[in-house]
Amino acid sequence: MTTPDLHDTDPILDSARRTFATEIDALRTLSARLDAHFVRATHMLMQCQGRVVVTGIGKSGHIARKIAATLASTGTPAFFMHAAEALHGDLGMITGQDVVIAISYSGQAQELVTVLTVLRRMGAKLIAITGNPQSELALNADLHLDAHVEHEACPLNLAPTASTTAALALGDALAVACLEAKGFSREDFARSHPGGALGRQLLTFVRDVMRQGDQLPIVSPDTLVPDALAVMSAKGMGMTIVADPQGHPVGLFTDGDLRRLIARQGDIRHLPVRAGMTPQPRSIGADALAIEAAGQMDALRISQMLVLDANGLLLGALHMHDLLAAKVI
Repeated sequence: MTTPDLHDTDPILDSARRTFATEIDALRTLSARLDAHFVRATHMLMQCQGRVVVTGIGKSGHIARKIAATLASTGTPAFFMHAAEALHGDLGMITGQDVVIAISYSGQAQELVTVLTVLRRMGAKLIAITGNPQSELALNADLHLDAHVEHEACPLNLAPTASTTAALALGDALAVACLEAKGFSREDFARSHPGGALGRQLLTFVRDVMRQGDQLPIVSPDTLVPDALAVMSAKGMGMTIVADPQGHPVGLFTDGDLRRLIARQGDIRHLPVRAGMTPQPRSIGADALAIEAAGQMDALRISQMLVLDANGLLLGALHMHDLLAAKVI
């Protein structure tokens, strides 16, 4: 397959730019049209005692699903309900304490109109997002958000393009407005995304990944270097902790310290490990975030770090490989 030259791609690029321009214009118009209805809708979502249920059908259903996911991940409990499935049992998921966001550009989708009737009897609140303020859905909702667009990006003005972008933007705006009003933090976001990179960074503490107990290589200052090397090899951390009888670390003996000691002394077989250790090793607390430890180790260009309590007693040790294995970095 040959790559077309620039001239051949011009009509394609022009088409793409027209789509972008149409949808950007639609969003600008939508932004200018925002009013007190949006503020009331945000308050309604924040005061919801149940769950926010987002529903739609067709392309609007896909948008509704994404909006529900965004709300749920940013501190507003929400789920998606397919409008057609609602008429065949899924309405049982809704209670009178819920707020329903119904999305239909025409505002006349029969499935949603039927759902509207049931919601009225249940006492659930309804926010309608449509492109027709005079539609049945808009007129019978507790609140209507106008997502009207002048033109779809589709040259036939048929395929939902600018209109679905407008509905999605309104949903995102509602989610972000609720997020900011609630003071939703990075830590809150991480708790709802424990499997993601941010979740691991903000929810993984040093105590969760540090090595401790029998996993730690520990020798006394008077341990001979060959014996210290045996401990280092057995524990696989590329170093050994040098500690006094009270458990206070007084130094660290690493592979690098070994090379430097050999370069200085030559025969090291009868030397104590204190002759080549690095005094006052770097340390961190067990309650610090693991990503903080990673940042310090990277800045200092070190591969190991000790974990101490408030009194300077040894609790554990970290190796950069531990942080990599935990996918913190």
